[in-house]
Amino acid sequence: MEKPCHSNMKRRDFIQKGTLGGSFLAFGGAQAFSLKAKEDQPQNSFKLKYAPHIGMFKGLAGEDPIDQLDFMADQGFTAFEDNEMRNKPVKLQEKMAATMARRGIEMGVFVAHKIYWTEPNLTSGDKTKRKEFLSEIKASVEVAKRVNAKWMTVVPGYVDQRQNLAYQTAHVVESLKQAVDILEPHGITMVLEPLNFYNHPGLFLKESPQAFEVCKAVDSPSCKILFDIYHQQIQEGNLIPNIEKCGDEIAYFQVGDNPGRNEPTTGEINFANVFKFIYEKGYTGIVGMEHGNSKPGKAGEQAVIDAYKKVDIR
Repeated sequence: MEKPCHSNMKRRDFIQKGTLGGSFLAFGGAQAFSLKAKEDQPQNSFKLKYAPHIGMFKGLAGEDPIDQLDFMADQGFTAFEDNEMRNKPVKLQEKMAATMARRGIEMGVFVAHKIYWTEPNLTSGDKTKRKEFLSEIKASVEVAKRVNAKWMTVVPGYVDQRQNLAYQTAHVVESLKQAVDILEPHGITMVLEPLNFYNHPGLFLKESPQAFEVCKAVDSPSCKILFDIYHQQIQEGNLIPNIEKCGDEIAYFQVGDNPGRNEPTTGEINFANVFKFIYEKGYTGIVGMEHGNSKPGKAGEQAVIDAYKKVDIR
């Protein structure tokens, strides 16, 4: 089979999608519009695009995903992420996309493919596994277009203990080069997420310098790093210096405090300093709230909102 011509793709202009804006429906003149605008004013204003996920505020908002999105917008959150979006019914995807457009919420990441947690796939060089991965990337492009997503999460999977790391890296890079040929025409970026050894032992991609090396080898605007601050605090620490060194390859952040993987202020990470650093460096992307709530119930959900108010840029 002829290899896809990645170099030709690199010569194309990368399509950038615009951020969705909110909209109001006026039901009868300037007075109704004014009342609606006042009603839709968020309770908080955040400098960064913090992105909650489904279930984070179900006590305060209810079980309906649409009600949860409306609640997020009411609180001042301007982004949202959902790892399981590709597995949701198409009608629900469309309804959620319409709600996000109406409320001015930007869609963050969803997981683009099956993740191999205990056996090699992309690291092995197995052509059947590569074909499966590329097929799922193609399918996820359709999901991304449906929900106006610009990013999708990719995890290269488990190590192949029978192969040298250099061979494994070459296999992963080749699969990703073929994937960006699918993604580039749509202006979609896969973000590679290094995961820590403690929660996910045995995975190939563990550290930000390694992800940086892979992204440089793939050399595409459609292949960047998802820097999860929780994972990298456990795996490597030295957060701000590593963020700075990887900065031109980071397209997305996720957060969770350590220990516990709950909201900021519940562990050891100085999120106020980290957020200030990325903000002053000009980061305008999404910060995914991929963590749990440290306390149960409505009080715990309010504590999450209060934590982000506390650590947001002043």
